[in-house]
Amino acid sequence: MYVYGRNVLKEIINAHYPVKNIYFTNSKKTDKTFKELIELTKKHKYSFSFAPDNVLQKMVNVSKHQGVVIDIGKEFKYVDETILNNLRENATIVILDQIQDPHNFGAIIRSSLAADADLIVIPKDNSVEVTSTVIKVSVGLAFRIPILKVTNISRFIETIKKHGFWVYGADMSHNIYYETNLTGNVAIVMGNEGSGIREKIKSKCDALISIPMANNVESLNVAVSAGILLFEIFKQKGGR
Repeated sequence: MYVYGRNVLKEIINAHYPVKNIYFTNSKKTDKTFKELIELTKKHKYSFSFAPDNVLQKMVNVSKHQGVVIDIGKEFKYVDETILNNLRENATIVILDQIQDPHNFGAIIRSSLAADADLIVIPKDNSVEVTSTVIKVSVGLAFRIPILKVTNISRFIETIKKHGFWVYGADMSHNIYYETNLTGNVAIVMGNEGSGIREKIKSKCDALISIPMANNVESLNVAVSAGILLFEIFKQKGGR
């Protein structure tokens, strides 16, 4: 998978994420900012080479690649469930139940990291995965938060409950999100853009919480809703 952009590369380096190769444009070797980025790449001992702009463009099918294309390998590297043994106290898990839009996924990744969440979980089937678009929308932050892909969301919820998590589903209900105690080990479930959380997943949640809305607006974009709920959790946990 090829990803691109200077900020994306910086996040890869900061996360010590392994890559196959980094391709720099050969047209900006004298640019000061560009030279600093190359030196940073050398310092962290990443493999890199130079190529013409048109070659980079063919790799990612965009012209605004900022002179940097990164080959991260065949697939994004997801974590496995052993990460549950290493989560801190009062952790926050974000569970995405069949989110389809890569732009929504990328935006949720940004909000999750900004609101100090510890883990994002997606199902293996019928869900957007971490793609180059997701990475670009997340501004490379996908490399800084663990992302877990599971076979069965319902079973995963049962597992984290054994680890002391309370699980809340974002759905229309009488429980207003800011009137709900969202401290401690908390998992928030966000549903599909069109159909919301599946019924079998709802039944596994400890409670459903909602965002009150005015002017007969029925729902918000899932990425917007996730941001609102995540920052309420962040606030209730003291802003950590």
